Amino acid sequence: MMNKREKFLAFLNNDKIESYLPFHPILMHFAARLNGNTYGEFASDYNVLVKSNIKALEEFDLDWVELISDPYRETAAFGAKIEFIPEGVPKCLAPIIHTIDDVIALKNPDVYKSERTLDRIRGAKLYSRLLKGTVPVFGWIEGPLAEACDLVGVSEMLMMLMIDPDFSNLLMDKCMVTAKAFAKAQTDAGCDVIGIGDAICSQIDIDLYDTYVKARHADLISDIHHSGSKVKMHICGNITHLLPSLKDLGIDILDIDSQVSFEDAFHFMGPNVAICGNINPVTIQNQSPAEISKLTTELIQSQKGKKLILSGGCEITVNTPHRNLRAMHDIQF
Repeated sequence: MMNKREKFLAFLNNDKIESYLPFHPILMHFAARLNGNTYGEFASDYNVLVKSNIKALEEFDLDWVELISDPYRETAAFGAKIEFIPEGVPKCLAPIIHTIDDVIALKNPDVYKSERTLDRIRGAKLYSRLLKGTVPVFGWIEGPLAEACDLVGVSEMLMMLMIDPDFSNLLMDKCMVTAKAFAKAQTDAGCDVIGIGDAICSQIDIDLYDTYVKARHADLISDIHHSGSKVKMHICGNITHLLPSLKDLGIDILDIDSQVSFEDAFHFMGPNVAICGNINPVTIQNQSPAEISKLTTELIQSQKGKKLILSGGCEITVNTPHRNLRAMHDIQF
């Protein structure tokens, strides 16, 4: 009998596995609380993150574990100050890039020496030690535009895309160097899949995406594949307009939010890309188990025969009743 890791990697490689539907909602604050910890502890200590994820794995029969926690691992490595909030997402206290001179002076960090990137690498190693290769491990990096926004500020970076191509290209190129190094370090530490978070891309049009981001995503995905990991792309929000550009990047798993239909995602991405999503986390939190069972059943039936991963459209909220997640899982059987 195949273990979870073997079964999932076979699924990604298009092996037909009867009655197999991977289940993995994104769990961060929820997992921390499940383990009796705060979000701040989860994001700042790999021991807490790993143990929280393993508890969720066991409690809800998940099909993988993750290292995702917050957007500011690389940002901290570049030199930004990060504040950990007990029951909230860590906060970047101030942008560190303001001018082209700041970009030129920006040095790529050693991901093995920066505290926050090293913490995630150590998390991958701890998963490997505890799970012994029986469960797939998902690492995480920020995409080039998301990381640029973390360093500059969202509004400021979006403005730079419009008025200063030199600034934008140079900064994203530097972000790419660190993203590749961080992805490889996590792969070398035992990750099977690297998630790329580039949520801000849903807020730009396809022309800006094609001009600034598409080739960088393709290069990053190729580099991760060369290092030995599969790739999951996560872009929060409505990415329907970007699907024609995402289809030929080599993505293995595409997360879709509740604003994106499975029909559109499968139409553009084709049968070999696993589509993960897309039930609204608010629905998962607020509806009854019976309503969630019905919704999940309808989703599974409508996508029968396709490469589906059952999940929420984004992170499961911390106050989601446990019975509601079990209702999502149990309907598979």
